[in-house]
Amino acid sequence: MRLARAITTVRSTVRSALARRHSIERARSGRRAPRPGALRRAMSASSSSHPGATFGPIDIPSTQIFHETPTTFALVNLKPVVPGHVLVCPRRVARKFTDLSDDEIGDLWRTVAAVQRVMERVYDTTSSTLAIQDGPLAGQSVPHVHVHVLPRREGDFARNDDVYDELEKWRALDDDRAPRTAEEMKSEADALRVMF
Repeated sequence: MRLARAITTVRSTVRSALARRHSIERARSGRRAPRPGALRRAMSASSSSHPGATFGPIDIPSTQIFHETPTTFALVNLKPVVPGHVLVCPRRVARKFTDLSDDEIGDLWRTVAAVQRVMERVYDTTSSTLAIQDGPLAGQSVPHVHVHVLPRREGDFARNDDVYDELEKWRALDDDRAPRTAEEMKSEADALRVMF
């Protein structure tokens, strides 16, 4: 019963956030890119003053982290490409995947697998896209290794590989997707946290 409530809460929270985001996007069409620092302020905005982790130059509040191990953490996404799009990061700030130790690589992938299983169960799917944009030329927007976990649904993109175009939009940080509020991200993280 608790699991079913958690799944329903996550789905409802994400649906509300996506509906809000789409209405804001329609209203904002044609607006300029966010000012420098806007992303950092939006991601670190929270009622909690204690950061739970560091994501490159951004302090991530513990309210946005839903799963942790000694060397990794999983957080909800400020601007998800699809419902359930989350990130898994090593705790140590490393710009490139090859900068990680063997132990960090092992724990990162074990955590990605655990997060993927939960997200597929929550979003009632059997498929996910796992992606690392390793370095600025690969589209990495935050200089910290992170794995995108995107639960996939039939028809979520016209062409299956369009998901990579959507991920690439983060590089310039000027896409029209409105960021979610700290409260929306906290609600999603709270609901996901009970799944682990």
